[in-house]
Amino acid sequence: MRKGYTTGSCAAAAAKAAVLALRQDSLPEWVTITTPGGQELRLPVQVERGEGWAEAVVIKDAGDDPDITHEVAVHVRAQLRPGPVQIRAGRGVGIVTRPGLAVPVGEPAVNPVPRAMITAAVTPLLPPGEGVELTISIPRGEELARRTLNPRLGIEGGLSILGTTGIVEPMSVEALQASLITQVGVALAAGHKTLVLTPGRMGQCRAVQGYGFPEEVVILTSNLIGDLLEACANAGVKRVLLWGHAGKLVKVAGGIFNTHSRVADGRREIIAAYLAAGGAPAKMVRGVLEAPTVEAVLELVQSYGQNGIWDLLARQASRQAQEFVRKRLTVGTALLNLKGEIIGRDEVARQIMEEYLHG
Repeated sequence: MRKGYTTGSCAAAAAKAAVLALRQDSLPEWVTITTPGGQELRLPVQVERGEGWAEAVVIKDAGDDPDITHEVAVHVRAQLRPGPVQIRAGRGVGIVTRPGLAVPVGEPAVNPVPRAMITAAVTPLLPPGEGVELTISIPRGEELARRTLNPRLGIEGGLSILGTTGIVEPMSVEALQASLITQVGVALAAGHKTLVLTPGRMGQCRAVQGYGFPEEVVILTSNLIGDLLEACANAGVKRVLLWGHAGKLVKVAGGIFNTHSRVADGRREIIAAYLAAGGAPAKMVRGVLEAPTVEAVLELVQSYGQNGIWDLLARQASRQAQEFVRKRLTVGTALLNLKGEIIGRDEVARQIMEEYLHG
């Protein structure tokens, strides 16, 4: 699959092109930048120049990655100033408003690696003692940012300028991990040591709007539950509540920590195994194995009066999760149905809910 380049690479290339336009008569059409890994990228640029300023645009190419910033226009306007290189946020680039991120509060949401790439791209073009003010803009950034984690992370007004390698790998799990794990630092910076991990937006909305959990403690995991558990343990989180639809979290009870259906499934098999071990009728166990969905399993379990299986599976999911992080976390689990109703939970989940919702 075809690789692309990050918004950080786009900003670095546009910044270099804009400074070149201030320093020479001709306007560049291509510029070359170096990624943190030492790879050279040659990117096309569009440049215009006015009195005391120059502005360059790079159209992002994300390759074959389904990146929402694919084909956005990254603008950088350069104006020479005394002193060091200064990076400003223009229209569509976010400002950090909460602690816990890699960028201080009040600064443009330009992460450290892209910031270093931009500085490295323009510094050799400047005379000794001369600096430049670089204003980065993304015209559609504010609209696109609503579809990212930025609003939850306290990044307001637009997108972040991101990228740790300068290169976009198609379907990059690493990029998804990085964006999700960032939530943990924000929650810790807000003083929370107990977090709620949920795979999807439904669980997130239900936790906040339906049950009253503080928004900042509810962390999206997508399918990467194991990675977020590790991130919590490494960051010093004390307790975690796994919260979400039984169809996802039952997999954790079976020791599955990447819950994407193409990685592993086994939902019905896990439920059936625990029912059989508890003495459920063979006809019921066969019905679970043949059920088309977990919702159908829920109805079947209820018809046989075996609803206690969900508490058991919640306890098992918590045990598996604690073993996964080598008992560096205390974990509770709450299983929901599609209506957002709790169908099973363990004692730790009850304690966490009592403390957050009634304390």
